[in-house]
Amino acid sequence: MQGMHIASSSSNQSRGELKRSLSLSLTTLYGLGNILGAGIYVLVGKVVAHAGVFAPLSFLVASLLACLTAFTYAELSARYPLSAGEAVYVQRGLGIRTVSALVGLLIIFAGMVSAATILRGFTGYLQVFVPVPEFAAILVLAVVLGGLAAWGITESVAVAAFITVLEIVGLLMIIVVAAPDTLSGQDLPPDFSPLLEGGTWFGIFAGGFLAFYAFIGFEDMVNVAEEVREPRRNLPRALLLSLAIASVLYFLVALVAISSVPASLLAGSDAPLADLYQTVTGREPVVITLIGMFAVISGALIQIIMASRVCYGMSRQQWLPALFGRVRARTQTPLLATAVVSTVVLGLALWFPIETLAKATSYFLLLVFSLVNLSLWRLKRGGDQPVDVLRVPAWVPATGFLASFLFVIIQVILDVSS
Repeated sequence: MQGMHIASSSSNQSRGELKRSLSLSLTTLYGLGNILGAGIYVLVGKVVAHAGVFAPLSFLVASLLACLTAFTYAELSARYPLSAGEAVYVQRGLGIRTVSALVGLLIIFAGMVSAATILRGFTGYLQVFVPVPEFAAILVLAVVLGGLAAWGITESVAVAAFITVLEIVGLLMIIVVAAPDTLSGQDLPPDFSPLLEGGTWFGIFAGGFLAFYAFIGFEDMVNVAEEVREPRRNLPRALLLSLAIASVLYFLVALVAISSVPASLLAGSDAPLADLYQTVTGREPVVITLIGMFAVISGALIQIIMASRVCYGMSRQQWLPALFGRVRARTQTPLLATAVVSTVVLGLALWFPIETLAKATSYFLLLVFSLVNLSLWRLKRGGDQPVDVLRVPAWVPATGFLASFLFVIIQVILDVSS
């Protein structure tokens, strides 16, 4: 369709197939692990710096913005449950092979850059406990995570799911220990009259733009579509369910944070949840810090899995060499793609500063979000309305495109002015 060249089924069989072993629950945990990551453990304070005690509203704003693109992904993942999802979506919607291949490459590079960013961030946590050389820590982690990703999709996602459960436990621990202060309302605003002022909403939306990045990660779920059982039904459900759970957790964490610790302390903290735990309980936040470290590892593992699956999917569409589409019979994973991705992640983590890596990831993903939303809008405008999958109104991808493109413009303005 529209210039897309799909590899023949006989060719597919000769190169092996991915294993459909991910249930709805495992897929949801995979998505949650990608969304939660370590971001929420450090981001609350930055959002509070903009929105003050109205930080929970910033997370609600961010959740609504993320949902626009998430619903677009949900419909497209049900229409085309394939690896290299975004590249396929853009090809079907825009029909420009070069742009489609570029989108796939952007997703691969964004995944590798994100994983490299995570590995560099992890070394900072690790050196608090064990003073090991940065080079050695990054090298060992890249090898171990690459090995896990190559081991098998069920095994690697099971590890990521276990760590995700730990992340959720950490967030629930924060909510529980701070609940008494929240219920007393001692640090909450006495009234909501400031919401009638324009300056307050400017702070809320500024915090919302920042909080949006805590929701990024749902998009990676579509790239394991060929390893999900009943993907047309389970993948959209898992995507929306993981985003809904993350939204509730983020709102509750922000609420207990601003009701338990002075906003000024949160705004100036690089580890706001650790400081919150220490302030409320009077104990050292060792457990929370360790959970944050595990969250970092999970995020890197998921990014390596995702990028290798996009390589595999693009090979199947003949947008990358056939070698990347080869699957090892015993593990049913794309070994070459995984090895190449892990090696590039290692190189990026060793040679580029974390700020450069994080900023590049944001640009790549926002550009992809814009194109994916535009693709679904064009499909709907062309009358392509399948009856057997989840369908969203045309205004959803249209608004998602405008929001994502606006984020790109804001990011450029902020970078130029800084």
